[in-house]
Amino acid sequence: MSKVRIYTLAKDLGVENAKMLELLDGLGVSYKSVSSTIEEETVDLIKEMLAEEAAQAGGAPAQATAAPESDTPTDAGSAAPAPQADAPTSSEEVPHRAPVVTIMGHVDHGKTSLLDYIRKTKVAAKEAGGITQHVGAFEAQTSKGKIVFIDTPGHEAFTTIRARGANVADIAIIVIAADDSLMPQTREAIAHAQAAKVPMLIAINKVDLPQADPDRVKTDLTQLNLVPEEYGGDLVVVPVSAKTGEGVEDLLEYISLTAELEDLRADPKGTFGGVIIEGKVDKQAGVLATVMVQEGTLHVSDFLVVGENYGKIKAMTDSNGARIKEAGPSTPVQVLGFSEVPSSGEKVQSAKNEHAAREIVAARASDRRDAENARVQRRLTLEEMMGPLGSVRTVNLILRADTQGSVEAIQGILARKESDDVKINVMLAGIGAPTEGDVLLASTAEATILCFSVTASGGVKKVADGKDVDIKSFRIIYELIDEVDRLIKGNVEPVFEEKYLGRAEVRMLIKHPKSGTIAGSYVTDGSLKRNAKAKVTRGKQVVYEGTIVGLKRFKDDVREVQTGYECGINVDWNDVMEGDIIEASEMVEVEQN
Repeated sequence: MSKVRIYTLAKDLGVENAKMLELLDGLGVSYKSVSSTIEEETVDLIKEMLAEEAAQAGGAPAQATAAPESDTPTDAGSAAPAPQADAPTSSEEVPHRAPVVTIMGHVDHGKTSLLDYIRKTKVAAKEAGGITQHVGAFEAQTSKGKIVFIDTPGHEAFTTIRARGANVADIAIIVIAADDSLMPQTREAIAHAQAAKVPMLIAINKVDLPQADPDRVKTDLTQLNLVPEEYGGDLVVVPVSAKTGEGVEDLLEYISLTAELEDLRADPKGTFGGVIIEGKVDKQAGVLATVMVQEGTLHVSDFLVVGENYGKIKAMTDSNGARIKEAGPSTPVQVLGFSEVPSSGEKVQSAKNEHAAREIVAARASDRRDAENARVQRRLTLEEMMGPLGSVRTVNLILRADTQGSVEAIQGILARKESDDVKINVMLAGIGAPTEGDVLLASTAEATILCFSVTASGGVKKVADGKDVDIKSFRIIYELIDEVDRLIKGNVEPVFEEKYLGRAEVRMLIKHPKSGTIAGSYVTDGSLKRNAKAKVTRGKQVVYEGTIVGLKRFKDDVREVQTGYECGINVDWNDVMEGDIIEASEMVEVEQN
């Protein structure tokens, strides 16, 4: 019995992929993604359901079943709106925007070649967009619409933008050479994409080479818990050749499908919002900044605010290098008008006029100073340090070692350290000293960098200090494991129990002008400690529970008083009486297996 891919059926029937998945869910059909296949019987049921919906909406049932036999969308168009009849119109009023894609991977695996092929074919076909040199991005027109590619120098730049809280890329494509498989930078790129929590596609490049082995790449991906669709997982893997063009159209199709499922929307009439992709100083023009418009529309003469700086747009060029007057969502543009070079990843907003821009800048400077002052000695709550109680906590680690054998051995030990309460997530494991890219990833994902028999350079340590990232180096593997135990312990809800310390009898009262009533006492059992919990008993009744805020031996403040000694006890309660018994205890953490 033949099978049909879900996205192919959706295209034939003239409905959106999201709608098709909704229908399959209603039928209880299992699938991994829109590229999964379904049986012909299911296809017939889908056609019947669409026909019924069309009939209920006033359309002809025959149109829904006839739609697959026509290549034109006009026949299916009458059936397609019906499922949306009862849906809220608020989100539908906001139009879809083009997806923004970044391509990452190991050196020489063909990232630039793939971008060049897409760029050249689209320019050769005289379709819109195509040149990347002007703004570090270009637009490609496909059968499903525009796709914007960001031509970044690598995953470090990608994560730098993410670390500043800017979500520029909607989809990440990891390029892996079919003759080389997973390499260190490949693993780093995957870790960065996972930390950014964006949809990820795998492009296996160089499949045209005689020594190409795509199956090896797919098998190696499973070692990173990334399971390709054909192996029963949900990872989309597309074999491509940047040289011959094989599979490139399929890759573009998958990008469009992923974007459709993500339901990317932006209102060109809304408030402007954007992100700086890059900034530079041109000897002739001055400061140039590349802005990705995310929301609203950008116009020449608009005032823009970036961080604590602002500027007025004097000129604006698109990805073709042509002068334009306005730019809508998912459009990369290069603007002239800033006096200082903005940093990649900084968010951009517009202001009505120069006065409003100055007010925004002044408010941000004031907020920054307040935040810096508040950051000093700020005490975190238990929930801030450890997360909500009762939830599974994750320890994010980046592992660097001298050899692959050491990496595998440590990973094996770490895997046995996980429990129901704590998950150990080794985001990246590699050979050699940690890099600045590791620090950026650790900063984004709140991870600790553990090094075995390798040390970070001075420059990397300086970057880590600036971003409050811990880099810890070890020469003995058991010391590294002990450190992991400490990290795990910090992520497990501690269990405390009350431990009895000792008791004292109050024999006289001393009135102190500052401390109030001090109980002159004799320790009859155990010991009393400063800051211990105190319980005052009078006869058989407990009359006070609090804390021992002060202990004195004669005129000296002491931390502890043992059995058989006299002392002055201040429990910060003035109603203590002679003959009372003061019992001390403390809370101690119970060791957990």
